[in-house]
Amino acid sequence: MSNIDERLDRVRELLKDPDFLEGNGLSNEVNIRMFCYEAKDEMSVRHFTGQIMADQSLPCHLIEKNLYEIFLSVCEDKRILPRMADMEAKKGKENLQKQIEKAVSVQAYVDKICDREPEKGDVIILTGIGDVFPFMRIHMVLEALQPRVGRVPILVMYPGTFDGRHVKLFDRLPANPYYRAFNVI
Repeated sequence: MSNIDERLDRVRELLKDPDFLEGNGLSNEVNIRMFCYEAKDEMSVRHFTGQIMADQSLPCHLIEKNLYEIFLSVCEDKRILPRMADMEAKKGKENLQKQIEKAVSVQAYVDKICDREPEKGDVIILTGIGDVFPFMRIHMVLEALQPRVGRVPILVMYPGTFDGRHVKLFDRLPANPYYRAFNVI
């Protein structure tokens, strides 16, 4: 069994832990946990996420929210998805990114994540974080999401590192400040 498999097994155990599900021991902090992994382990993490989403034996209701799928959905809602390739070809990648950042706000992500009010017993799992880069960064989503989810645990499947103060996507890009989460394993 590889290191990633062992770590993912511990995530499965975390999802059964009443203290995690209730947010106990966090000193009134929000219940956001980061599961950091190397980008090379993406397929293992996706496979694991699919397995736990189908696991009926867990004592919680898992809600997976893939940020890349949310991005595409918002772009479809705003009818900009079919025009993106032409925009990039005519005005360049940087201009396209600026236009998308204006059109697809952080609040649009939060609204899609919270398309229904989270309830006690729910756990929100955020995936697709590497796929949605550079259009959205996880620290921005988490900051805006905190007031909407209350005590509902959030598990972030993050292809990068988190040192307790900064998130660093792919462990290569510039670090962004975020301090309200806890490392899982």
